[in-house]
Amino acid sequence: MSSETRTALIGIIVENENSVEELNRLLHEYRRHIIGRMGVPHPSKGISIISIALDSDQDTISALSGKLGALEGVSSKTIYSKN
Repeated sequence: MSSETRTALIGIIVENENSVEELNRLLHEYRRHIIGRMGVPHPSKGISIISIALDSDQDTISALSGKLGALEGVSSKTIYSKN
């Protein structure tokens, strides 16, 4: 694991309410890497939009993003700072 950290943003769309408990468990598991979190419900579409700001090594960010995207009814994309 590299000692260098990156700043990243994971955008998450939750379309399946049944995945929320596992999603929150994952975010709790990675809490020491999370700088901030914002959730916005979109009731007319029946979805939730969540953004997670992180500062961690590349492997940890990728692992969390992959685990989130593997949840049923959850989509995620990650963007990284240039530095």
